[in-house]
Amino acid sequence: MLTNTFVLYLSTVLIWGSTFIAIPLQLGEVPGDVSIAYRFGLAALVLMLWCCLTRRNMKFSLSQHCWIAGQGLMLFGFNYLLVYQAAADITSGLIAVVFSTIIVMNIVNGALFFGNRVPRSVMAGAALGLVGICLVFLPEVRALDADGTTLRAMILSLVGTFITSFGNMFSARNQSAKLPVMQSNAYGMAYGALVLALIAWGRGEPFVFEATWTYTGSLVYLALIGSVLGFGSFLTLLGRIGPERAAYCMVLFPIVALALSTVFENYRWTTEAVAGVSLVLAGNLLVIVPKEKLQRVVRILRPTSKAT
Repeated sequence: MLTNTFVLYLSTVLIWGSTFIAIPLQLGEVPGDVSIAYRFGLAALVLMLWCCLTRRNMKFSLSQHCWIAGQGLMLFGFNYLLVYQAAADITSGLIAVVFSTIIVMNIVNGALFFGNRVPRSVMAGAALGLVGICLVFLPEVRALDADGTTLRAMILSLVGTFITSFGNMFSARNQSAKLPVMQSNAYGMAYGALVLALIAWGRGEPFVFEATWTYTGSLVYLALIGSVLGFGSFLTLLGRIGPERAAYCMVLFPIVALALSTVFENYRWTTEAVAGVSLVLAGNLLVIVPKEKLQRVVRILRPTSKAT
């Protein structure tokens, strides 16, 4: 059980860390809402085909479809619409700083909607993680020019993050109601793609396709790896350990993106970045390691005093 949870956690962090860098490759000739519709439309098609081949039940009641549609619009639709718009005006690192606040939003929403008790270790881990992320991206925060465009992008990122958190609550509720993750994701992605396609059509956006290796490759990667595998891992993890602990992936995956940037974009580490990564990892342990094990480690590390 613990091993499977660790694999899900690690998979989510690594996958979303890499997709975080791939998203800007979708911005260009194709409008953002159209690209998102392509992404989740392809992901939904693949998931539905897989569910049919494995003979999974695809029949749900109208009420269940409504809940799945809510999950889809929050996780595979409106949130990405806002984040893609923000990515056109501010750096991906700064969006990561904003998006990392989802762990606090999930904790608060989990308490409001499900009456979850919030352990002190989770709050402490969240605080360490958020401080760490801010340190990692401190140069970008310092360079922030709060003109109208930047402020608008910041607000879009924050609202998109809140919508994602709300989608996590939908998913947690659906899993507690025994709705299967794969089928829910398949229908949810289809609903998200359909609504975004309708929004693009209503705006008069052209449904064009950029036939380049960069655009096509990033689209396929985002659809199959980032959406099918990434969301499958994360939402399974969410149902297993709860939204507040699962959301810590949102704090850690920018670190993966930063590591990839070091290799491919010549990112230069600073003292603040090293300190920030250390804080994120420390907070990660506080959130995912059971309280009993942490206490055991503290007892082992605590020096014993002898009476004189």
